[in-house]
Amino acid sequence: MDNSPTGGQVGPPSDCPLVGVVATYLPRLSEFAFEPGLVAEVDQHAAAVRDALLPGPRRSAAGPVRAGAAVSTPVRREDLSDYVLGFTDWLTETGWTEPVGHDFATLRLTAVCWLVREYDLLSP
Repeated sequence: MDNSPTGGQVGPPSDCPLVGVVATYLPRLSEFAFEPGLVAEVDQHAAAVRDALLPGPRRSAAGPVRAGAAVSTPVRREDLSDYVLGFTDWLTETGWTEPVGHDFATLRLTAVCWLVREYDLLSP
């Protein structure tokens, strides 16, 4: 019997919504080199997502998120997965389709990828 906190599971489950978001939107992070303003926009979205996920005491202990900066209070995979499920359900309900370029939703999903990478949320 496995009594570990993850129940013996290594890495994210195959149905983890972060896997699909990362597969689709992680390549957008490479656009940072060509669009300096994109870094600031994604950074703002990452901070908004993090603020939505972290309760006040955890958030104040960690301070603000800045691209490339280490943060003491990590975002948890489970919390970000729940956020992504709610966000993508809302996108589906509104009939959103991915545009060419960047809109609120693509920036938010790109920020989710940045958080996944920064906190190494898909590693075992």
